[in-house]
Amino acid sequence: MLKTLPDKPGVYQFYDEKGNIIYIGKAISLKKRVSSYFNRDTSQSGRTMVMVRRIHDIRHIIVDTEIDALLLENNLIKKYQPRYNVMLKDDKTFPWICIKNEPFPRVFPTRTVIRDGSRYFGPYASVKMMNTLLGLIRQLFHYRTCRLQLTDANIKAGKFKVCLEYHLGNCLGPCEGKQSAEDYEQTMEQITDILKGNLNTVMQQLKNLMRKYADEYSYEKAQVLKDKLDLLEKFQAKSMVVNASVSNVDVFSVVSDEESGYVNFLKVMNGAIVQSHTLEMKKRLEESDAQLLEMAITEIRQRFESGAPEIIVPLSPETQLPDVQYTLPRKGDKKKLLELSERNAKYYRLEKLKQKELVDPRRHSLRILEKMQKDLGLPALPEHIECFDNSNTQGSYPVAAMVVFREARPSKKEYRHYNIKSVEGPDDFASMQEVVYRRYKRMLDEKQALPQLVVVDGGKGQLSSAVYALEKLNLRGKVPIIGIAKRLEEIYFPGDSIPVYIDKKSETLKVIQHLRDEAHRFGITHHRSRRQKGSLKSELMDIKGIGEKTITQLLRKFKSVQGIKNAELEELAAETGMAKAKIIKGYFGNDM
Repeated sequence: MLKTLPDKPGVYQFYDEKGNIIYIGKAISLKKRVSSYFNRDTSQSGRTMVMVRRIHDIRHIIVDTEIDALLLENNLIKKYQPRYNVMLKDDKTFPWICIKNEPFPRVFPTRTVIRDGSRYFGPYASVKMMNTLLGLIRQLFHYRTCRLQLTDANIKAGKFKVCLEYHLGNCLGPCEGKQSAEDYEQTMEQITDILKGNLNTVMQQLKNLMRKYADEYSYEKAQVLKDKLDLLEKFQAKSMVVNASVSNVDVFSVVSDEESGYVNFLKVMNGAIVQSHTLEMKKRLEESDAQLLEMAITEIRQRFESGAPEIIVPLSPETQLPDVQYTLPRKGDKKKLLELSERNAKYYRLEKLKQKELVDPRRHSLRILEKMQKDLGLPALPEHIECFDNSNTQGSYPVAAMVVFREARPSKKEYRHYNIKSVEGPDDFASMQEVVYRRYKRMLDEKQALPQLVVVDGGKGQLSSAVYALEKLNLRGKVPIIGIAKRLEEIYFPGDSIPVYIDKKSETLKVIQHLRDEAHRFGITHHRSRRQKGSLKSELMDIKGIGEKTITQLLRKFKSVQGIKNAELEELAAETGMAKAKIIKGYFGNDM
């Protein structure tokens, strides 16, 4: 079958044993591309290997060019929605603005496109943007909203009478012949320019006409046009995002995670955004950002009927459309547009993730935990994770922190601080061994359930110390443990000197980083508090006859050395007794 495939551009279709299409792809060379799936020397993802095992039949369609293959692939995927192809999550029917093909055309929004010669503008991903445009047009121009058949014969026969819209000044009464078809058509042309984003063209026409009226001393008519110009300028100022010289370009950006890709599209005319839309794409075979971008550009430009001659992108798609210039900006206005598009894509992704969490937070957590189990090779879901971090200042006031995550979320009520007891000097390895031993010795004594994963903040040294503590408790191999080194976010496993590098976008790494950062924050807070108390105690320790227990009691009551200085003798005596109170007062120069 593979030997008979042509060395030409085309689209291939994989079928399973039931005759269902499971994958559709395009290729410059059908023979080389399809053969690559069955080449054992080629590294493939697990999902791709599963798909290949299900292939029962292969069919293909030959086309003239790679571009033809790209367009055909896009249309076939939308039609058949194969199991292993990227799934477009967006299936809404977007609204359009229609200028109806009829005498004295109406202008109205619609979700149904009828190919009858009418002009359609859109689709608009934002109904708010569409309504804003319609509101602007309604303020600027007079046109009819009725459904009357305004043919020449009907108007000349006097079949219609002007309605309330005429008396309100919203319509000039074409139904009674009060407005000519030529004048009405000129209005429609100006509306068309605005819908196309050509505000400058309309503004120039209005300026010329305003000057003409002024020269003829028709100041009232000139004032009406000036009001319209002011309205257009305000609208343009709100819409403008870059220099007006950036005209008629499409902007595409892509952000992705392990499951989905999000491609944002901005349509820019004369420096103003006239359309914006974000397409969500469900990954099936670990598609790259370039592949997602290529598919989205084809889909969105078809859907929005965009013919912009320039496309601004963050990276080059695998197949580029003909007669279009692709720009990868590094600075300037076009770079600003690309950054704006990327912010829109990231915001859309965050909103989608929040929605999923709100609908089913348990399902969201389970998905992350299953991914962690797979990435780290754990025997069970890590529903209970604990992380340790040490903190000291050149060996002084050594402390450690332990934080707990339940279902990939912090469980702050279970956080614990530890003061290091058995270690002298700055020895992170020994400190880590002590705190890990103390934590799990107590859990064993109290018969508490052990975590499914332990994370140590540090590299091989800290991990080895923690593993030694588990060995002393006969827990090695029973409690999975890893270390994370800060410099390159390397993950170390016991007994393996070579670290593992997890994808920086992976949710597994993000959870581990969150654990590490929480342990560090919690430990630093405790260390600062202890250091502060230690410095206070060091000053009070110089008072002969006053011990550490008394100092701690006084600081707990009066909060600071200054508070102790300012305290009355009776207040001190209430805490320490009169004899010690007099000693303290005498030390601070307040001898009674």
